[in-house]
Amino acid sequence: MELALDISSKINSISISKEGKILNEMVWSSSHNETVEIIPKLIRLLKQNQVKIDLLQAIFIAIGPGRFNSLRVGLGIAKGLSYSLSIPLISIGTLNIMAHPFANTKLQVCPIQQAGHNTVATAIYQQNNMWHCIKPAYLSTLELLCNGVEQQTLFCGEIDDDMANIIKQHLGSLAVLPRISTISNTASLASLGWEQFVNGKQDNIATLQPLYLRPPHITESRKKNNMPKGQHQSRNTN
Repeated sequence: MELALDISSKINSISISKEGKILNEMVWSSSHNETVEIIPKLIRLLKQNQVKIDLLQAIFIAIGPGRFNSLRVGLGIAKGLSYSLSIPLISIGTLNIMAHPFANTKLQVCPIQQAGHNTVATAIYQQNNMWHCIKPAYLSTLELLCNGVEQQTLFCGEIDDDMANIIKQHLGSLAVLPRISTISNTASLASLGWEQFVNGKQDNIATLQPLYLRPPHITESRKKNNMPKGQHQSRNTN
């Protein structure tokens, strides 16, 4: 069996799967308190399904982008389990997880994650002969994202009514917005993780890091505070 853990977005979820197929899961809205929430929920999920932790064969983790603390906590738990049980740790990008349920549409799929400051994290995926990433994760405004769309595209993820209206106004019939654009991610994570597992792919727990598209605020503050007096931080504007 496998454990899938996704606390990278607004909807948190953990699941137990067998060969990539979900057996049971727990899904809840993020309360920004993952440090004390995850382990009790994980223990409860294992007990409810009468699964001993040493039966796990692999850990699948959503690696980001997402909120700094959530990614850090989730990856820390996943690494600890992987190391203590001596089982593979396999990371999957959060945007890939959001997009994958719509692979069978054969459309270009654009997952959206709200990133604050009027920006979104996004990427482009599509299923041709195989599921693949056309454009890796990046930050954009919704307007700039729409300006770059030239073919019919399915939008999914963290899309509220206002965002949906902006997409429709910019793109018209080029935009496909499913009724349910945000769903539990662990089924997708388990499926993608299992595919990596059977192909013998796994991450190095010593070097694996969360995917951040911007530096954590605490890092930026520390850099500024540690600079000598009279010296100002420079930025490359090229």
